Amino acid sequence: METGASPSAFGQVRADGAKKQSAGYQPIGNYGLIGNLRSAALVGIDGSIDWLCMPRFDSPSVFAAILDDEKGGRFRISPTADGLTTRQLYWPDTNVLVTRFFAPAGVGEVTDYMPIDDGADGGHRGQIVRRVAVVRGTMSFEMECSPAFDYARANHEADMTPNGVVFRSTGLTLGLAAGVPLRQEGDAAVAGFTLREGESAVFVLREVGDGADCGACLSRGEEEDLFMRTVGYWRRWLSRSNYTGRWREMVHRSALTLKLLTYEPTGAMVAAPTSSLPEDIGGERNWDYRYTWIRDAAFTLYGLLRIGFTEEAEAFMHWLGDRCKHSNADGPLQLMYGIDGRGDLTEETLDHLDGYRGSRPVRIGNGAYDQLQLDIYGELMDAVYLYNKHGSPISYDLWTNLRGLVNWVCDNWRRKDEGIWEVRGGRRHFVYSKLMCWVAVDRGLRLAAKRSFPADRERWLKVRDEIYEEIMERGWNPERNSFVQAYDSDTLDASNLIMPLVFFVSPTDPRMLGTLDATNRPPHDGGLVSNSLVHRYDVERSADGLMGEEGTFSLCTFWLVEALTRAGRTEEARLMFEQMLGYANHLGLYAEEIGRSGEALGNFPQAFTHLTLISAAYNLDRALGKGT
Repeated sequence: METGASPSAFGQVRADGAKKQSAGYQPIGNYGLIGNLRSAALVGIDGSIDWLCMPRFDSPSVFAAILDDEKGGRFRISPTADGLTTRQLYWPDTNVLVTRFFAPAGVGEVTDYMPIDDGADGGHRGQIVRRVAVVRGTMSFEMECSPAFDYARANHEADMTPNGVVFRSTGLTLGLAAGVPLRQEGDAAVAGFTLREGESAVFVLREVGDGADCGACLSRGEEEDLFMRTVGYWRRWLSRSNYTGRWREMVHRSALTLKLLTYEPTGAMVAAPTSSLPEDIGGERNWDYRYTWIRDAAFTLYGLLRIGFTEEAEAFMHWLGDRCKHSNADGPLQLMYGIDGRGDLTEETLDHLDGYRGSRPVRIGNGAYDQLQLDIYGELMDAVYLYNKHGSPISYDLWTNLRGLVNWVCDNWRRKDEGIWEVRGGRRHFVYSKLMCWVAVDRGLRLAAKRSFPADRERWLKVRDEIYEEIMERGWNPERNSFVQAYDSDTLDASNLIMPLVFFVSPTDPRMLGTLDATNRPPHDGGLVSNSLVHRYDVERSADGLMGEEGTFSLCTFWLVEALTRAGRTEEARLMFEQMLGYANHLGLYAEEIGRSGEALGNFPQAFTHLTLISAAYNLDRALGKGT
């Protein structure tokens, strides 16, 4: 096994960390992601794991230094030398992360991965493998493993064993096995060690049973075998992609990221693996994204099906189908669910945590789960329609559930709701919500016709036309020459960019072209675009019930790229797309938003952004054709 990885296109040019950052908050974009299809960890360019929930994405955190540098807990391995520079890269075509340290005396690296369960041990046990190696010269390292269970609310005991240390807390026990001597400091484990060129040391953090030892550390041969099995898994998975167009590496990194955010036992995908990373530093726009949103369904299925990942689309379709079997007080569906399908996502604040760089409150759970958001029915029906077309034909039993959803939309589409952006300032007649109600009925009609399913076609046709005409009457503002955020308003909203993507209007319809032009102006001129970056709406003109500002929404930029592409403005779209690629972090990952200084904001990495990137790249590449 070659110790030094061949760098991918991402990670070559970044040289952050000129001074070792053993404490303090790193920029959100300074992290890479590793995972095992059940949970995921953020690894900083300083070699510190600052976020990990075990054993699932939505479990309480074990390490949460990203939300409280003092109390959150971390697992750090970094050199002791001064004058360090660092780079991160993914082992090619995998989710195995390499953090490389450069110092005058040598070059060292930490290779991090979470092995994928292959069923060989008869059951899943989450673990993180951290291999430390020196590829040139000599380098000394420090290791600190200081878990803080249950979001730093639970106490734990640390017991030294012959193989390492065991951390015991209520409900979860972790063992740290190490290839170097450990010592205990309070309830943490630490180590100091020096490696010469060609030498390596392995650390394995794993779930263990109550009363169990931490288990033996991996030998060099065992770790090499596990490493190659993990690399092989990711490469085999990615080889199923049929995308061969421009921006292949970026599309594949997005696909690998989406796979990391998938909870394999159910096929659900979390919106992001993190909670409460702020949309505004020091502000209150801090939310828990470790759940699955229905609205992501159409984009998920479209993105996965377009580039060949039919198995993932099928698994997600089954998860969606199960949600259709249950009803709720305010409609047949909730807008989001737990990855296991549970509906209660009660929100609470963790007042004992300071939040990322003082951004409070820190929230877990999500109080928006019981909001009325009428758009989710359109996204769900579009997802089913796409799956029936590009995946497998849906069953009659699923159709009977879907037919009930469409009938409910016909009865309730005139209601006000909280909208796609989950505002907390009261219900309104949001245009996007009405648009997606139209999509729900339209896709129901298309499915019924395609499969000859029984349906109340006459009523559905009547309601579909009523919604269409009402949007054109009340959702269009002649003075702005644009579709607007809510009925009879003059505020723009980037969600209207999706109209041609769902075939509500032609991409070259004068009203859509007017909306594109209005949106594409800078904010000081009434638009939503700042140097190719798109705000979802103007927070100063559209009260959303929250204080503070927010950055531009990355997914909205990709929506604009695709809308421009479909309107035939491919050169403009290509320039915007290329500029947007420059806002990815050094590994090709995107947070939810981009701040004033180009920094990543919000939960990270965000699935929705990577889904819209795939869609925009696919359609723009197709529009550009074979030329360059």
